[in-house]
Amino acid sequence: MEPSLRGLYVPLITPFTDEGELAPEALEKLAHAVIDSGAAGLVIFGTTGEHATLTAAERHAILDICARACHERGATLIAGAGSNDTASTARALHDLAAWPEVSAALTVVPYYIRPTEEGVVAHFTRLAADSPVPLIVYNIPYRTGRFLSAQTLLQLASVPGIAGVKHAAGAIDHDTIMLMAGRPGDFAVLAGDDMFASPLLALGAAGGILASAHLCTGEFAALIDAWHSGRAEQARELGRRLAPLSAALFAEPNPVVIKAALHAQGKIPSPAVRLPLLPAGQDTVSAAISMLGQIHRTAGRATGVPDVPADGSASLTR
Repeated sequence: MEPSLRGLYVPLITPFTDEGELAPEALEKLAHAVIDSGAAGLVIFGTTGEHATLTAAERHAILDICARACHERGATLIAGAGSNDTASTARALHDLAAWPEVSAALTVVPYYIRPTEEGVVAHFTRLAADSPVPLIVYNIPYRTGRFLSAQTLLQLASVPGIAGVKHAAGAIDHDTIMLMAGRPGDFAVLAGDDMFASPLLALGAAGGILASAHLCTGEFAALIDAWHSGRAEQARELGRRLAPLSAALFAEPNPVVIKAALHAQGKIPSPAVRLPLLPAGQDTVSAAISMLGQIHRTAGRATGVPDVPADGSASLTR
């Protein structure tokens, strides 16, 4: 049975120590925190999690930690699995069977080699036929180099075993409009571009896989719920306030700013990222934290948002 892909999914960062080692306790706390704050589930092994830099042992540890957290909280676990090669992607999907808590696999459109759109359909059709879990197509053309038309996306929506798409087209363009107009009722379109989440939800998206929701998790969950409940005025106001935060968090390559903000809040032990990523600049981090503070002040509650002095040290304020 295909999972109900509705609501907010947080694509978890992978916290490291200052020495660049996996920080499992911080990952477990972060996983529980975002679920408790309103996330319907977690996504692991995406771009935000620096999946390409992880060892096999680290991936297994992350799967164990997040599977346990989702089981304990009754949340959905989605795991990234796939590359630009069909055979290796099939093997990666097969390996997920060892973790029965995994409800779906986020599988990227083949990148770099730029197959035809017919080749993309054949790739996912082959994978879906043998996958132990339903697939979520990850459509992100500015990373893959492969644009997919609405016709192709709708063709994928009709393939058995494909439950939805993480749609990160970089705009609400013509093909996005046609996808939303023609999608089957059981095919979940999940917003994947944080800044465009609110307008895509207004068009009927089932939810979002939103890295910005590491911060303000409750507000992003409320944004999705407001659109789903028909509270358009509240949804528009939330979207208006959250979009600038997303812009600030993506001012440098993901997830460097998000990690720096989480570290400044004391939620992870280090802002460390692995090469070829570099740590976020102090000005960028300060701008993001300032934006986060504005959102919390507007909400009229105590924030726990840290000030970031010029020397880069962080102190929590109440």
